[in-house]
Amino acid sequence: MAGPLTKFCANIAVQTGETAKMNTDKAINIDDLRLMAKRHLPRICFDFIEGGLEDERGLVRNEDAFDKVALVPRYLVDVSKRDSSTTLFGRRYALPFGIAPTGIAGLFRRGADLMLAEAAVAADIPFIMSGTSTASIEALGKVAPNHGWYQLYGARDRKISEDMIRRVRDAGLSTLVLTVDVPVGSKRERNIRNGFIRPYRLKPSIVLEALRHPAWIYDYFSHGGAPLFDNWQPYAPTGASSEEVATFMSSQTPSSQTWQDFEAYRRLWPGKLVVKGVMHLEDARRLAEMGVDGIMVSNHGGRQLDRSASPLEVLLPIAQAVGSRVTVMFDSGIRRGSDVVIARALGARFCFVGRATLYGCAAGGVKGAKRAIDILRDEIDRALAQLGCPTFDQLGPDWLLGQA
Repeated sequence: MAGPLTKFCANIAVQTGETAKMNTDKAINIDDLRLMAKRHLPRICFDFIEGGLEDERGLVRNEDAFDKVALVPRYLVDVSKRDSSTTLFGRRYALPFGIAPTGIAGLFRRGADLMLAEAAVAADIPFIMSGTSTASIEALGKVAPNHGWYQLYGARDRKISEDMIRRVRDAGLSTLVLTVDVPVGSKRERNIRNGFIRPYRLKPSIVLEALRHPAWIYDYFSHGGAPLFDNWQPYAPTGASSEEVATFMSSQTPSSQTWQDFEAYRRLWPGKLVVKGVMHLEDARRLAEMGVDGIMVSNHGGRQLDRSASPLEVLLPIAQAVGSRVTVMFDSGIRRGSDVVIARALGARFCFVGRATLYGCAAGGVKGAKRAIDILRDEIDRALAQLGCPTFDQLGPDWLLGQA
């Protein structure tokens, strides 16, 4: 069935102009890339990227938090030259943001994980490979040895986590990102309604809707169907299919991580260790005391606890509490370059974006991911000029209304 369907969808894609990669150069903002991705992807895939959980109040709160913050510009300043580069862990990056981990990216465009890594290298920014990526740690070490970080989802079998840490070290990657905000799976209702939960129960209407996206169907079947979770394959039974590897991964994650787990990872990992998903002031303080290198203030993009505060709402007090002991980073809710500016003014040394670059990659591969980065780069540069702030590192609370 896959062979004839693949050929059929390839013909339809050509005849309708629905090519595998859209002209992402035409995108003016991130929402344009979002709409291109929506056009390319079946609803079941787009909903996975777009959705939160339950009533999706967390998604709204994350974005609304930025709307409640106002920037106060200063004029009569020479801004003929602007500098958006930023130092992070002793390394100067060209931009003040990187690419956050986004799970199963290879389902949206085959090879997406390494496409995102390639775009990050070209832009000289960090890329965090997801713990549920469809490419391997070793491949990342070859494609982005100086820009690649790895996100660790602690496995229920501690030996698996320990071996993954060894692999990250052997691949020459500098930074391990321990994600702690997934103790259990969340109730992502879009996925439930679409049947995108294990075991899969896809409704006929979902399958028929997917046929309206022939370029994606062609990409999916021409590469053998469901992508493989490469990093988990070594631990699954010998000869396991992509579906069996996914089943094994689901048996190991999510798992509830503890302070003892953090201590064990800190002892094992010689490089920079970042904890992602920090939202509470006392957790930030404790991590600082225990020797973490960085924390990422994040609520998982509004995908884990629907009634969670927005990371932006807790960012400034966390940054003030840990001071210079820990590098504070931020993700969740960023849709504009000015959002990155606001996060820096509230204490984030660096930001990460997930959906923005994933929209671009889904719509246009490496070129689309690069376009997302370019859009945000331009918006940050323009915001600095309008603020009267020639260098990104100058930003602080005094650039915000009511914070001076």
